Amino acid sequence: MTLRLVQVNFKARDDSALGRFWADALGWGVSSEGPGVTNIEPLGFTWPDPTAVCVDVVTVPDPETVKDRVHLDLATTSAAHQTELVARLKDLGATPADVGQGDVPWTVLADPDGNVFCVLEPRETYRDTGPIAAVVVDCADVRAMVGFWGQAMDWTLHEETDEFAVMRSAKGVGPFLEFRRAPGARTWWNRVHLDLLPFPVEDKEAEVARLRTLGATDLDLGQGDVPWTVLADPEDNEFCVLGRG
Repeated sequence: MTLRLVQVNFKARDDSALGRFWADALGWGVSSEGPGVTNIEPLGFTWPDPTAVCVDVVTVPDPETVKDRVHLDLATTSAAHQTELVARLKDLGATPADVGQGDVPWTVLADPDGNVFCVLEPRETYRDTGPIAAVVVDCADVRAMVGFWGQAMDWTLHEETDEFAVMRSAKGVGPFLEFRRAPGARTWWNRVHLDLLPFPVEDKEAEVARLRTLGATDLDLGQGDVPWTVLADPEDNEFCVLGRG
């Protein structure tokens, strides 16, 4: 298997403004591959590298307010660090968000474009992930999603139940990819999605064909002639396979 999760893609009203928020939030640097796109990655980072899942922010005409099925969990190292990080994020423009979480030890916030994310209390599991502890995907059927994504990528499955599953890079570095059960059909489009990269990139068309045999379907979002292929997983969450075959 030669597909790896390399970045999380955010749709935004203003890629530069939202990109700067996430760069400041994560302590990373910014660059741009072209108009309407802001890339956020660790300073000194050579892309791609499994030690980090980067963030791309892309301007779209109207990133309507929707309930995201993909969000980021941020790691902290102590209770004081969690408090300090939440305060700093609010200073950067984040706002408290109520998604029905009740009394929990983590803090739920929304970025300036309304994308929900969590600042976790310190957990030993995430001690070496970097600032992003996990990329979290809500889904109706955890085992079915793991069945697809476990075959789609070269990441290792660490835990699987009917309610929750965890994957991580086969090299044991970087953030986790987590699937959490959240019943209900999706009736909205995601502003946040996953981007996969084939290794080598010349295998892209073969990898796309393999994903289709696993249950992925083609998705037309009006993207036109682009170097990536847009697909949907078995629960209709869009994702992209980067590169041109």
